[in-house]
Amino acid sequence: MPLRTGIIGLILLMTVANPSHSTSAPPRGGRDLVVVLHGMGRTKLSMAWRAGRLEQQGYDVLNFSYPSTCGSVAGSTTHLHQELQSQLTARAGQVHFVTHSLGGIVVRAYLKQHPPTNLGRVVMLSPPNQGSEVVDRLRDNFLYRLATGPAGQELGTEKTSTPNTLGEVDFPLGVITGDRSFNPLFSAWLSGPNDGKVSVRRAKVSGMTDFLVVPHSHSFIMRSSAVARQVVHFLAHGQFSPTAA
Repeated sequence: MPLRTGIIGLILLMTVANPSHSTSAPPRGGRDLVVVLHGMGRTKLSMAWRAGRLEQQGYDVLNFSYPSTCGSVAGSTTHLHQELQSQLTARAGQVHFVTHSLGGIVVRAYLKQHPPTNLGRVVMLSPPNQGSEVVDRLRDNFLYRLATGPAGQELGTEKTSTPNTLGEVDFPLGVITGDRSFNPLFSAWLSGPNDGKVSVRRAKVSGMTDFLVVPHSHSFIMRSSAVARQVVHFLAHGQFSPTAA
């Protein structure tokens, strides 16, 4: 019964429609652009508050939905590339990325294939940069496969998983992850402190610039005002602030 309850909870959190519709302002000369990318089973609505805070700081923002549960990580990477082709044309300012969960893996894959010449900085929230033991446990479960699609099979902890084959990052990256969980079943499968989906240690990736652990869960870390301040600080200064919490 606990396993069934955990799986149902996962589906409720992750099975959300994924319309492919972008919201963005047109390029404005030298203004920087921040591309905001949601996690698995979410839509742009889950990052709308985060996008709004970035717009208040004077950034152009591209926040769009992609079919995260309908294809592979490679498919989502292609979708991101198609969205950005017209946005990056003749843009004088830098291009930054702010991601949640799976969105971080998609951006890592994208930047290995199509690094913009004007790439700025990247902030990832709760990324499974070394995979997740939750995937190791559930990948063969029919309901999990139905809820997460092909990408859900790629996020395990084995050496051949997609996150673990992308290599170290070579761009300015700040990672923020949580150590609070509302899912005791999933947390029992994770090694050490975790956010209910990803362990703190597996959010790290070689080459990252800065790393921050906050008292938030995987599903709601993007709604934190303290996290929002840290995101803005990293985009501006390339490091997290000891006083921005």
